[in-house]
Amino acid sequence: MSKQLVEIYDTTLRDGTQAENFNLSVNDKVRISHQLDELGVDFIEGGWPGSNPQAVEFFQTMHGHIMKHARLSAFGSTRMFANPADKDANLQALIAAKTPVITIFGKSWDIHVFDALRIKLEDNLLIIEESLRYLRPHVASLFYDAEHFFDGFKKNAEYALATLGKAIDGGAERLILCDTNGGMLPQEVQPIVERVQQFIRERGAKVELGIHAHNDSETAVANSLLAVSLGVRQVQGTMNGYGERCGNANLTSIIPALALKMDCDCEAVRRVGTLTETSRLVDELANLPSNKYQPYVGRSAFAHKGGIHVSAVKRNPLTYEHIEPEKVGNIRRILISDQSGKSNVLHKANIFGINLEDDSPIVSAIVRELKELENQGFQYEGAEASFELLMRRALGTQRNYFQLKGFRAINSKRAMDQPPETEATIRLEVGGEEVHTAAMGNGPVNALDRALRKALIHFYPSLQEVELVDYKVRVLSGEHGTGAKVRVLIESRDQYEQWGTVGVSLNIIEASWQAIVDSMNFKLMRDEQRQAK
Repeated sequence: MSKQLVEIYDTTLRDGTQAENFNLSVNDKVRISHQLDELGVDFIEGGWPGSNPQAVEFFQTMHGHIMKHARLSAFGSTRMFANPADKDANLQALIAAKTPVITIFGKSWDIHVFDALRIKLEDNLLIIEESLRYLRPHVASLFYDAEHFFDGFKKNAEYALATLGKAIDGGAERLILCDTNGGMLPQEVQPIVERVQQFIRERGAKVELGIHAHNDSETAVANSLLAVSLGVRQVQGTMNGYGERCGNANLTSIIPALALKMDCDCEAVRRVGTLTETSRLVDELANLPSNKYQPYVGRSAFAHKGGIHVSAVKRNPLTYEHIEPEKVGNIRRILISDQSGKSNVLHKANIFGINLEDDSPIVSAIVRELKELENQGFQYEGAEASFELLMRRALGTQRNYFQLKGFRAINSKRAMDQPPETEATIRLEVGGEEVHTAAMGNGPVNALDRALRKALIHFYPSLQEVELVDYKVRVLSGEHGTGAKVRVLIESRDQYEQWGTVGVSLNIIEASWQAIVDSMNFKLMRDEQRQAK
């Protein structure tokens, strides 16, 4: 018997960013897109170009990037009733995005037609069909999100089905049934999905169904998996369940369930081992703490703490684990044992091209150091360059390119109507030669960065290529107020690649310095590796 084929449609970059305190830059979105592509996501919804200039910039930026598997989708609405399709700014913006997929939504619930659009029911049917029919020749794949479909069906089933009929007539390939308010329970979902499937058969239409669930009743994942079990082809959701109000269906729970429990097939199912990495990268780039208790990908998802559980898990992990954590890229953590983390270190060593044996004492040393650093607040999911440097230092293979002797950063505000002035001074030793430099900057971090480059470029000219593309600060212990420890994450790039580094300290300048130094060291190490080839 063949496996059920499913499609994963990720809307983190659009629906996910509607979550409170969840913000991504265009560079963040590009990086997440490539990670989702590596995960095997089939469709990535990049944003709504008709309402958001950042979405326009994102799609323009992505024109220069190659996706290995995923296809980008632009999102928008049906045309305004007052505008003909060829004059509607929203539809024109969707076409201008030049994505292989366009997804538009329309109203399924008569209360929205009356109160939100303020048009007649038959007028809404008209704009659904005409909008899709106009877009159809301009795009390779065309999806229709039936907004509020389940609520609309419960209120007026005949009209909700009629909206789907018009979407079919307009040329939609997928009809996505949306629980936009997130209030549906699984026992309500099944009969409605089955009625829609009957409706499609009666029309003889060759369209597939999708599900787009919100989590206001804590049932988004359950509703999505139930829909798939009924034959629904496409699942829409977000990484870590981010989204407006209580969030969207969580793809980090849905994908492993499809892969490991429902015997479904898609590219993300085959690449589910990269799921934890993807989940934590999204959190780090959004500058939000990861939910350690999240199923499958949380740090505590496979953590065992003392007593009977630990004893049983050591004999047979199946006694207290529903799956093997490695299958989703996570690790088992025995919280009182120094065995925790070895598999992760060995996995990363293999990625970095570092040869380590399972029983090597260096592995244990790295794990101990990693535990200590994590206790201090370091995290490496978004800073793998710092982690690689840590491993190479433990092996004794990391060259010491320069040695800090001291630095000073001075802020002064000479006039209240003028910005403050910042000067950084650095003393370094490079190859036995002491260097003393100073530089002005836009704040202490920028001044330190400039002073460091000024000191090193004479010895290492390639550092001129390094560009700092992102800088994030996270407070780790808010109860201490302005005296709290902070974690700084820096993204840098050169002509070859982009990398992340991290620093942690009670002093934000010290934490920033740690991340900047790691960034420069990583660049110099990579240059040596390229020259050796």
